[in-house]
Amino acid sequence: MAEHSTAYEVKFRLPRRRSSVPRARALLHSALGEWGIGQAAETAELVLSELVTNAMRVRVPRDRLVGVRIVWLMEDGLLRLEASDAGEGKPEVRAPGEGETGGRGLLLVEALADRWGFEQRACGIGKTVWAELRAPDRVPERSRAEIAAAAVRPGQCVRVWGAWRTVQSVSTAPSASAGDGCSVVLELDDSPALRIDPTAPLTVRDPGVSSPHRSGEDAPG
Repeated sequence: MAEHSTAYEVKFRLPRRRSSVPRARALLHSALGEWGIGQAAETAELVLSELVTNAMRVRVPRDRLVGVRIVWLMEDGLLRLEASDAGEGKPEVRAPGEGETGGRGLLLVEALADRWGFEQRACGIGKTVWAELRAPDRVPERSRAEIAAAAVRPGQCVRVWGAWRTVQSVSTAPSASAGDGCSVVLELDDSPALRIDPTAPLTVRDPGVSSPHRSGEDAPG
C-alpha cells in the first residue's frame, strides 16, 4: 500500500464479545463528529461493523483482542477503517444462498467502500482487513464539544478535576479488568495522567478558546 499523509487517527482494542461492535460504532461516530466529517458516519459505521464482526468470528484464543484503527487521510479525501485479528486465512467475498442468514459481511463492504483489502500484520500474528471510503469536505470546527476519550487529540484542552488542562499525548494501555479491551491514557500538563474508558465522554476545546466555568461540567476524575 502506498504511503499517505495522515491527518487524524484513532486506535483501540476490543474484547471478543457482541457488545464490542456497537462500541466500535460509537467510537467511530464520535471521532467523525470531532473531525468535522460526520456526514460519512452512516456508511462508515456499516462498514466498520462488518469488519469488526468478521474479526470477532475468526477462530483464535478467546483472550485475543480485536484491533480497530480509524484514519482520516485528509489530503487524499479518504476515510480508512481497519480491523485486525490474530487468525490465519484469507478473507473472501461470498455469495450466500437464499436460505443462509450470514456470510454477507464482505459483500456489503465491497458494495459500500471505494476499495478494500487485507494485509498480514507486520508485527505479530494475524492480519488486518481494511476498507477506504471517500470522505466529505470538513465542516467548520466547533470551539467546544463533548467527544469520546478515544477521539481526543494532543494539543486539545479537556475539562477534568475542575479545570481546563492541555493534552500532551494520547496512548492506550490494557484495561485494569482482564479481557476488557484497553483504556485511553491522556498525559496532561500540571496534573496526573488520566486513564479512562475509550467511550467515556470528555468536554474538549481547542487551545486559545476561552470558556467560562459552569458547575456540573467536569469530566470523570
